[in-house]
Amino acid sequence: MEIKGYTYGFFGKRGEYRSEEGIASQDALYDTGVNWMCLAVVMMQKTCMSTEMHFSFRDSASDRDLIAAIDRAHKKNVKVCLKPMVNSEDNIWRARISFPDGEDDSDPYWDEWFKNYTDFMTYYAELAEETGCEMLCIGCEMCGTEYKEKHWRKLIAEVRKVFSGKVMYNTNHGNELSAKWYDDLDYIGTSAYFPVGVKTPDNIEEVERKAAEVDAGLADPSEMPELIPCSDYDVMVKNWKHIADEIQKVYDRWKKPILFAEIGCRSAKTCASMPWDFKHTDLPHDEQEQANFYSSCLEVFAEKPWFAGAFWWDWSTTIYHTREEAAKDNGFNIHLKLAETALKEAYARL
Repeated sequence: MEIKGYTYGFFGKRGEYRSEEGIASQDALYDTGVNWMCLAVVMMQKTCMSTEMHFSFRDSASDRDLIAAIDRAHKKNVKVCLKPMVNSEDNIWRARISFPDGEDDSDPYWDEWFKNYTDFMTYYAELAEETGCEMLCIGCEMCGTEYKEKHWRKLIAEVRKVFSGKVMYNTNHGNELSAKWYDDLDYIGTSAYFPVGVKTPDNIEEVERKAAEVDAGLADPSEMPELIPCSDYDVMVKNWKHIADEIQKVYDRWKKPILFAEIGCRSAKTCASMPWDFKHTDLPHDEQEQANFYSSCLEVFAEKPWFAGAFWWDWSTTIYHTREEAAKDNGFNIHLKLAETALKEAYARL
């Protein structure tokens, strides 16, 4: 497994990467044995139907923050994937960014959005090149845009004019076979929030299909098949093995290494059955379920020759410092939790 990675500092604000707490958090992350770090910087658009984007100097990491974090990572012999992302201020998931198709080869809304998005991406591609980043992620979970093959191929060509490293795109789980332009990539990434903590492996295909439809806004959450949550390690391994068989088909089609560009699970009971969840803050603390999610995934995928690795989600710029604080945190952070021990042990072996 090439990439033993983690995403750091999503929604980190200006100055946080360079702050005393931010640097301490980075050092704690390096102690897990990562050899890659993914840095996610966010650009905003007003709504999911807006064609223009803007940078928030108040809410986003600055270029100086990125340069400093990249430099520190490289001094620690940690490679960097720069991941510019677009979010919508109306709080609608970026997967639903979409526009009407034009007629007679005219695509004015899409043309305008991709023009602005390409300007945004090539700006950070230049920064990635100048700072020696080894990888650039050109999009994240933008399911509503992925059928625009001509536009994506043109964007990738523009990125490659200014960036000499590896290029990756991050689709969402369940959408890995939807796009037609992945042959232009170096890595195929997916947000691997698969619901493996369930006692219903016999209908896992239905669960995955319906979850993808719900994520894409094509189905109501009430239409999801009944999931029976289960934190059992062996059940998770069984479900991951089924998922590995499905992901193998993506590799067989494209012959490109597969990267779990996002993957994680909160330290709360039942979260392995809905690892994408961040809203249910009333769930009881459960570190073992989180640790089982991490360990079971790596047990199944680490030895797959086509599996590049993972960027786990995500390591905060400001981290807690004591075991007592960790026991009160039900988020994705794994610091001082059982999952951190599991990850350290796995990364030490790999």
